[in-house]
Amino acid sequence: MTTEVEVTIKLKHGVADPEGENTKKALNLLGFKDVRSVKSMKTFRIAIETEEEGSEVKYEVEEMCKKLLANPVIQDYKINVVK
Repeated sequence: MTTEVEVTIKLKHGVADPEGENTKKALNLLGFKDVRSVKSMKTFRIAIETEEEGSEVKYEVEEMCKKLLANPVIQDYKINVVK
């Protein structure tokens, strides 16, 4: 059985987001004056071939986040089992 998991990674509150800030500035320069803030984040969609269910799959993806996908010092992540 294939289980799909979506992982969204974003910077923690208070951590500078130069990519988001530069995007906001560029949008303002292009005439989108109402844009007040832009926050950057990454989303990974991972397909896992497993017989495990919900919480076991989530635990495995949590380990992926801790070891590779996210920097827990400056980033938060959210794991969502899609199917």
